[in-house]
Amino acid sequence: MAKHEILILNGPNLGHLGKRQPDIYGSQGMNDVPALVDTLLGARAKDIELSFFQANGEGELIDRLELAREQGIAGIVFNAGAYTHTSLALADCLAWIGIPCIEVHISNVWARPETIRHQSFMAAQVVGVIAGFGIDSYALAVAALLNRFERS
Repeated sequence: MAKHEILILNGPNLGHLGKRQPDIYGSQGMNDVPALVDTLLGARAKDIELSFFQANGEGELIDRLELAREQGIAGIVFNAGAYTHTSLALADCLAWIGIPCIEVHISNVWARPETIRHQSFMAAQVVGVIAGFGIDSYALAVAALLNRFERS
């Protein structure tokens, strides 16, 4: 069985997870995600290959999404950060690239006081949204994508 390549894509200000506002985002960073995925998936983790990309610019994120399509990436776990709530361009890109994507957030965006964080332009273009579980949100999204691949 071929491995399913999953891209974990992070937007602005997410390059400093573990150091940035730990009261909101926790003390774990992206380097903790592979071990969390291994723990959650157990032996099934052998069926996936993770790649990571982070950019602060909207255009860089769009370029990476388009490249993912060209590379035949099987699925995307995407935390677009603040662009989630503001970027029609990212939503448009997700609409056409044809890759199953799960939107993730470390915090529960609907419990945050800023009402702009309660909307997502991307949500209509993804297969699901996982929020509020800290860095575990990424591992849960990878597991959901793997379940989807195994059922299709």
